[in-house]
Amino acid sequence: MTGTHPIQGLRRRVEKSGKWDMRDAFSIDVDRILHSQAYTSYIDKTQVFYLVGHQGISHRVIHVQLLSRIARTVGRRLGLNDDLIEAIAIGHDIGHPPFGHDGEWHLDELCRKAGIGPFRHNVQAIQSLERIEKGGKGLNLTLQVLDGILCHNGETCEQSVSAEPAHTFADLDGKIESIGQGKTLLPMTMEGALVRIVDTVSYIGRDIEDAISLGIIAREQIPAQAKGILGDTNGKIVYALVEDLIRHSTEGRIAYSSKVFRALEVLKRFNYENIYLNPRVKTESSKIRTMYTLVFERLLEDVRQERKDSVIYARFLDRLDACYHESHVPGEMVRDFIASLTDSTFLRVFNELFVPEFFE
Repeated sequence: MTGTHPIQGLRRRVEKSGKWDMRDAFSIDVDRILHSQAYTSYIDKTQVFYLVGHQGISHRVIHVQLLSRIARTVGRRLGLNDDLIEAIAIGHDIGHPPFGHDGEWHLDELCRKAGIGPFRHNVQAIQSLERIEKGGKGLNLTLQVLDGILCHNGETCEQSVSAEPAHTFADLDGKIESIGQGKTLLPMTMEGALVRIVDTVSYIGRDIEDAISLGIIAREQIPAQAKGILGDTNGKIVYALVEDLIRHSTEGRIAYSSKVFRALEVLKRFNYENIYLNPRVKTESSKIRTMYTLVFERLLEDVRQERKDSVIYARFLDRLDACYHESHVPGEMVRDFIASLTDSTFLRVFNELFVPEFFE
């Protein structure tokens, strides 16, 4: 399989530098993402289980690191570009708001109500990396990296993924505009296709281990059909899936065998029914939804009234350039601010806005 050559890396803005850089285009993108404010926020963003004090439960930062490691292991065996894989993997979930997918659903509802369209964390990742980082200038990442982040779609279980060539940033912008129209977004590179399919590998078994640690499920509950083929621990599951991908991927196609894919589908259904949709995991969801609503509506009013002493100005808008302010309406500004917050920072913002302070 032929990997993407760094010389193909295309940036939206041409960069001129007077000195030689020992890094290639995709290696530079890895470093830019690693040093971004958005990447730093991963450490306190929910993967699946939020408001959990149990030591060792995965946060978003662990997920992206596991994905990067697993995808590069497969990619090396397939002859793909290590740096491009890493950049896509570590950047793919940057658009997630506080409290994981619950937060995403609540923010989506509020964005629609505000008339700014749906909220999608993959689109928000592009927004963050291109229009918010570095004071609104963005990181100027390569098209290949941004496209892979946009098209990662790890919630979908697919037996195979192929690349759909794209050549310009107009192609990327067109993909973003087409979201919600029923069209499947395919990545432009095989590295993007690999990250997309390995996303599931990186979390499916890890979520099971976390749920067992929290007493939500027991290992004995793992379906026999999946256990017999993939194993009953995260390590065994990852190894079985990785080995199968290496064996069955071909030129232009990242793929599982039919037998292993059927077992993966069974395991994913098990996770949804017993973990992701488990009422024990959702006990605080209604409270989080209320908090999202109160914070969003309060900050929206603050921006509309230009209340410069508001937290959204002090911690977000005041550090962004004039171009950002001129090109975004109040609802979009509130969306971007909330999506940038970590779980604990969101809670602090809520407390500042709505919980009275006690003075002695």
